[in-house]
Amino acid sequence: QVQLVESGGGSVQAGGSLRLSCLVSGYPYGSQYCMGWFRQAPGKEREKVAVIDNYDYTRYGDSVKGRFTISKDKSNNTLYLQMNSLEPGDAAMYYCAARSPTTYCRGGYLLASQYIYWGQGIQVTVSS
Repeated sequence: QVQLVESGGGSVQAGGSLRLSCLVSGYPYGSQYCMGWFRQAPGKEREKVAVIDNYDYTRYGDSVKGRFTISKDKSNNTLYLQMNSLEPGDAAMYYCAARSPTTYCRGGYLLASQYIYWGQGIQVTVSS
């Protein structure tokens, strides 16, 4: 059973930084995985923030390019999202997501529907 647990959210002033973490458990040993961060603000659809494949190929949503960085550390089973220069428009619930474990995972999967495992979400608030 794959489980994803986010941490690191909170409140910050505009221009500040936060780093989100997502601890991954339950992936079969030796499997590859593609993961991502998505966010959803009240009254809006869930949108992609950043995705990463097993080979560290990354893709970003247009609104966060140059400000956010996705990375992963397979040695401690953790996905990260470094968020810099935060803006009020970045305020949302942030979700860690993962595709099904596989023997080969390459490419940036940008649609939420392409991910089957989700964390519980973590709130990010940005004040102006």
